[in-house]
Amino acid sequence: MDKLEKIGFTALLSALFAWLGVVAVPFLLLVLLQLIDYGTGLAAAKYRSEKISSYKSFRGIVKKVCMWLLVVVGGVMDWLVTYAANNIGIQLEVSFVCAIVVCAWLMCNEVISVLENMIDIGVKLPPFLMKLAKRIRGDIEKKADTDNAEEDNHE
Repeated sequence: MDKLEKIGFTALLSALFAWLGVVAVPFLLLVLLQLIDYGTGLAAAKYRSEKISSYKSFRGIVKKVCMWLLVVVGGVMDWLVTYAANNIGIQLEVSFVCAIVVCAWLMCNEVISVLENMIDIGVKLPPFLMKLAKRIRGDIEKKADTDNAEEDNHE
């Protein structure tokens, strides 16, 4: 990679991080987990007696990209809430809560999927690991459950 390419790559990454803000690290971790899941899924397919097809692979990639779009939808929801709050005179001190929660939930799903792939490959997992990943996902779901929040406010 020549100097100009390095500068361009660095500028692109800097712009991406600046644009994503606090969502940058969770989003990049999500992408990393997706790559690991994709790789372990391909490896596990052989152990599951599944055929690897370009159609299934393409479907998996589309699914991962749609997960990125879910994070974008979470960010849009955050922008809408912030815009509405600002227009009624409320200054919110936090930003991108919904996008980060979506990222965290998706990361838990990816971790669970990686662990399932590893089990299928024959890797012995520490007994607590799958339970912990599912517990964290459940905790995220409970904390973000708006039905429970509304019930708590009515009591």
